[in-house]
Amino acid sequence: MTPQTGSSFHEKSQESPTHAALRELQEELGTKLVEIVTSTGSWLQYELPDDVVRGATHGRWRGQLQKWFLMRFTGRDTDIDIATERPEFSDWKWVSPAELVRLIVPFKRPLYLAVLQEFDAQMPR
Repeated sequence: MTPQTGSSFHEKSQESPTHAALRELQEELGTKLVEIVTSTGSWLQYELPDDVVRGATHGRWRGQLQKWFLMRFTGRDTDIDIATERPEFSDWKWVSPAELVRLIVPFKRPLYLAVLQEFDAQMPR
């Protein structure tokens, strides 16, 4: 699974969710060297805590509706380049699903648990 597999998508956009996921992967990680294994059966949503809405987003939005994709990385670690045009990450590493849930901000944990449960049968062991 890639470091962040969620894809934000504007419903008025002509871009498919799959294309949006691959575009965001390129924008955020500098690579598209993946095979899509599957995606969530439905769109999943999370809401931001009030303090985040007031602070970081200045009240512009309260959460996201996302389609998630399970992807198999087909490149080498050196193919990942987070020093993109508009960097979103300062570091990256591969982690287990349990570690991923532990590392994510608490308000997103239920979403990550739901995604991992849906993808469980197709995750590598």
